[in-house]
Amino acid sequence: MALYQSPSVKILGAASFLSLSSVVRWRIPRSFTTPLTSLKFVSYFSSSPLSLNTSEFYEDSNLYGGWDPESLYVSLLGSSTTKNHLNQIHAQLIASGLQDNCFIVTKFVNVCADLGDIHYARDMFDDFTDPNVYLWNAIIRGYSRHSMYSDAIEMYSRMRGWGMSGDGFTLPHVLKACSGMLALEVGRMVHAHIFRHGHESDIFVQNGLVAFYAKCGHIEWARIVFDRLSERTIVSWTSIISGYAQNGQPLEALRIFGHMRSLNVKPDWIALVSVLKAYTDVEDLEHGRSIHGCVIKMGLEFEHDLRIGLTSMYAKSGQIMVAKALFDQMEIPGVMLWNAMISGYAKNGYPDEAVQLFQDMISKSIKPDSITVRSTVLACAQVGSLDQAKWMYNYISKSIYRDDIYVRTALIDMYAKCGSVELAREVFNQTLIKDVVVWSAMIVGYGLHGHGREAIDLFYKMKQAGVHPNDVTFIGLLTACNHSGLVKEGWEFFHSMKGYGIEPCHQHYACVVDLLGRAGNLDQAYNFIMDMPIEPGVSVWGALLSACKIYRHVTLGEYAAEQLFSLDPLNTGHYVQLSNLYASARMWNGVAKVRVLMRERGLSKDMGYSMIEINGKLQAFLMGDRSHPRAKEIYKELDRLERRLKEAGFVPDTESVLHDLNIEDKEETLCNHSERLAIAYGLISTPPGTTLRITKNLRACVNCHSAMKLISKLVNRKIIVRDANRFHHFKDGICSCGDYW
Repeated sequence: MALYQSPSVKILGAASFLSLSSVVRWRIPRSFTTPLTSLKFVSYFSSSPLSLNTSEFYEDSNLYGGWDPESLYVSLLGSSTTKNHLNQIHAQLIASGLQDNCFIVTKFVNVCADLGDIHYARDMFDDFTDPNVYLWNAIIRGYSRHSMYSDAIEMYSRMRGWGMSGDGFTLPHVLKACSGMLALEVGRMVHAHIFRHGHESDIFVQNGLVAFYAKCGHIEWARIVFDRLSERTIVSWTSIISGYAQNGQPLEALRIFGHMRSLNVKPDWIALVSVLKAYTDVEDLEHGRSIHGCVIKMGLEFEHDLRIGLTSMYAKSGQIMVAKALFDQMEIPGVMLWNAMISGYAKNGYPDEAVQLFQDMISKSIKPDSITVRSTVLACAQVGSLDQAKWMYNYISKSIYRDDIYVRTALIDMYAKCGSVELAREVFNQTLIKDVVVWSAMIVGYGLHGHGREAIDLFYKMKQAGVHPNDVTFIGLLTACNHSGLVKEGWEFFHSMKGYGIEPCHQHYACVVDLLGRAGNLDQAYNFIMDMPIEPGVSVWGALLSACKIYRHVTLGEYAAEQLFSLDPLNTGHYVQLSNLYASARMWNGVAKVRVLMRERGLSKDMGYSMIEINGKLQAFLMGDRSHPRAKEIYKELDRLERRLKEAGFVPDTESVLHDLNIEDKEETLCNHSERLAIAYGLISTPPGTTLRITKNLRACVNCHSAMKLISKLVNRKIIVRDANRFHHFKDGICSCGDYW
């Protein structure tokens, strides 16, 4: 759109006014031989008519007589919607000699910032020789609103250098900038300025202080400011509730919310977001649902952040279908909503759905963030498909997150849990910056695969690199020693923890009990438990019961089971362990009693299944499963394997099988276990020499473990099995666990 041009004057194009250089300032006033009085450019200012009555301005009126130039330009600026509009107004300001009018320039800076052109706003500010507090406020506000926090703080510092203290409109924006940068010391200096210049009673400034201290992690200081408020607005309540919710104190957040409601203060949507997070953290779905009802009554159900909070709450509470329904109601879900849903799937046992949702997300050209990627990597680790893990790695390698240390740590964990500790080590070696979490992830990976010596060697390399271990490092070390039978080394590592300033927790104690128990040192394991400085938990007694089953120590096993039934009465696994202990000791009355007890408590044994990955796809099998399209071929191969096993001298271990079956039925039951079916399917579906990768949801039984060792030798295949406890690498008749699992 062209500027108005007087018949005797040629005005420069709008693009020439992008900066206020001295040349432009010099040229424009000299381009006009008479004052610009008609301002007819207003009618050409926009394709949409502005709310200005231009007929009030006459051709023969004096430039400053009969009308108010400030009102005109402020009105024009208020109606501006594009940068082109700003360029034209800027040109006319210079032509009219009003470029030094502080009121108009302040409005100009505010409008520039509102339209997203903060750099244009800064140019205007820098060309003004004597800014007042309102102009300083405008540029600081602009930087703060655009999350350019360092620039906002810099301008505040310059303002102070000019001898201006700022007012109640300056300080909230400066505090917001300090919060965004977590600049605690700068914010404390601003707090001192607030006190010195008498703003301690300004509610807007004080609310800014509450939010600032809360976001910087000093919720106790935020509470002091909050408690001293003589007047509390909804912003005050929201700031302190959000602060407690975000700083890991959900119960206090809910207590304050209850107090707020008792005073009949109506919450806003920001407060409700924090309350939802608090109820999610304390796993109180019932009260979370009541907040959902409140959201609906207030007509806020489509508020984006509330929708994220609700989806996250239902997903984390295991109400995946409800969460998905909320997700599907959004026409254009934002990345945070995708994150809530993907994370919810991954953390509630729906890893396949999580990966599929991630693939849907990128197919819609929605850019994931680091949280999305990490949640999907976690899901891939749970699925256990190595091909899928490789696909995820390739995607990340081409993304901006390829060097993200958190993502790389997740990749190490993913590869280890998908059965390839070698690929996990490759990612580890390629990670340039290794913090304690990276080192620990690799050590834990070695532990899962029973590579005790490699885990220990890596620990010493970590120390040589000057990295201090943490509690997870020692969980990995103890697990590695446990799965490798390195009792002496594990015992020494446990007792060295306090030397690193690390207090052992339940997981460390459970690892030591497992370490001692699997080595047959049951009395030592029991005494170790009795001497624990903390109350033994489920993991500790579970480790002892598992060891008692291996060595058929019924009395001690029964005692451990009693503790487990008291602490975790609805966990089916404990009852199954005790039943297996009785069965191994041929105490069939005990087996029957456990079954009755389970029936009385409404419990049933988890169905065992095994999955095998063939050509990137997972195939699942149950015990005695004949539903597969290739069932005839599978069972034919299974019969062939059983004949070869018997010819090689394999004797099935039938002791733990139901006592009321004859020998033939017992053997048939054992050979129909899900992992055996998965192996048979793998053998008929892959070329000779292909590694078979199997995942089992329960611990592998003794008989199948022995059979798989011999099968790996007979068919000349490597078989990798991930059971509920660890990885087993079968090759040439030997298992990597050394029969120590």
